[in-house]
Amino acid sequence: MRLTRVTLAVAAGAMAPALLFATPSFAAGTASAPAATAAVTAGAGSPYDDMDVDDLRVAIVRILADPDSGKRVQREAGALLDSGTADEMRAWLETGYPLAQAEDDRVALTGLLADPDSGKRVKREVNALLDRDDPAEIRAWLETGYRLAQAEDDRVAITRILADPTTSPALRAAANAALDDGTPEALRHFLEVGRYEV
Repeated sequence: MRLTRVTLAVAAGAMAPALLFATPSFAAGTASAPAATAAVTAGAGSPYDDMDVDDLRVAIVRILADPDSGKRVQREAGALLDSGTADEMRAWLETGYPLAQAEDDRVALTGLLADPDSGKRVKREVNALLDRDDPAEIRAWLETGYRLAQAEDDRVAITRILADPTTSPALRAAANAALDDGTPEALRHFLEVGRYEV
């Protein structure tokens, strides 16, 4: 199982720029349509049943505008907008979209394994998520858990910089300022930008 995951991680690393979701979308923690889709209970009518073709198109365009929409979601939604019937759009919104989003989310997790900025906690949690393979849990982690796991790994990375005796006083001050701020965004900004500006 781990060997397959390593192979996937290497492949995703080569394609990471195209596959990974933008970091700000993770940091934003915005709710996405899969959560709303999952909220539709069995036995209750679908919210798409009463929509006409124009309303269905609007729903699909909103999904395309969501930064969490990955390659498969974009491909399938684009094809539906090009030539899909109302019944095909309705069926995709009810069942195809959650499946496509789940696949895109797994690709995002695999990309995180290949990302050199992913620390021990991120990798540990990603491996656990891939083992359980629960689409709702994966989506929730990408929306909120990733940000927190990355922040812990970033704190560890900044602490290592502070522990290095060759760290300059200016870099040490900037690292301490990032730790004092403590927000995941401040920690990430220091590691990606701030330390190089110093």
